[in-house]
Amino acid sequence: MRSESTTQSLSPKEAWEKLSAGNLRFVNEETEHPNQDSARRQSLISGQEPFAVIFGCSDSRLAAEIIFDVGLGDMFVVRTAGHVIDPASLGSLEFAVDELNVPLIVILGHNSCGAVTSAIKVKESGDMPKGFVRDLVEHITPSVLAAERKGITDVNGTVVEHVKQTTDRLVDLSTIIAHAIEEGRTAVAGVAYHLDDGRAQLVSSLGLD
Repeated sequence: MRSESTTQSLSPKEAWEKLSAGNLRFVNEETEHPNQDSARRQSLISGQEPFAVIFGCSDSRLAAEIIFDVGLGDMFVVRTAGHVIDPASLGSLEFAVDELNVPLIVILGHNSCGAVTSAIKVKESGDMPKGFVRDLVEHITPSVLAAERKGITDVNGTVVEHVKQTTDRLVDLSTIIAHAIEEGRTAVAGVAYHLDDGRAQLVSSLGLD
């Protein structure tokens, strides 16, 4: 394991390239496990300078630091089932952008997503789940409908559409994030993770060009 200096000065594009390189190492079983030693731990005592914020699904198979081969202090991670936006997650993302000056937001979905699968089943059956799971389904249903309008009915295709919809929704809801994108301080990358081979596929972006 090795330690690297903080990389807060990265541009949005450079931040994405860094994540892409880490994911490629993970896919090829050439992981370096950077920034996971005691020296790195000590260097972060006084503060943090992550170069990306991950807004991903809570699925246990989607451990962001592992699939992108990064370490302590590299990423600010926010997770909800189906990467559903709520006030707490939105506030966390705004904090990362406005206070920590993170240059890249990654919306991280994955194939075979249970939350998206549930939303599709509810759409087909009309039987709503109990408790707050219903709230998750209600938030994902617009993505299911958007996918259907494009002729997409399978789970994995709907996951990609949900990532795209979440990317757009995030900017619609947050003026802080929208302004940061307009100013070139940050960008949003929509990513679909493949459970079978570990690839993190870019499916949408705002401000990344």
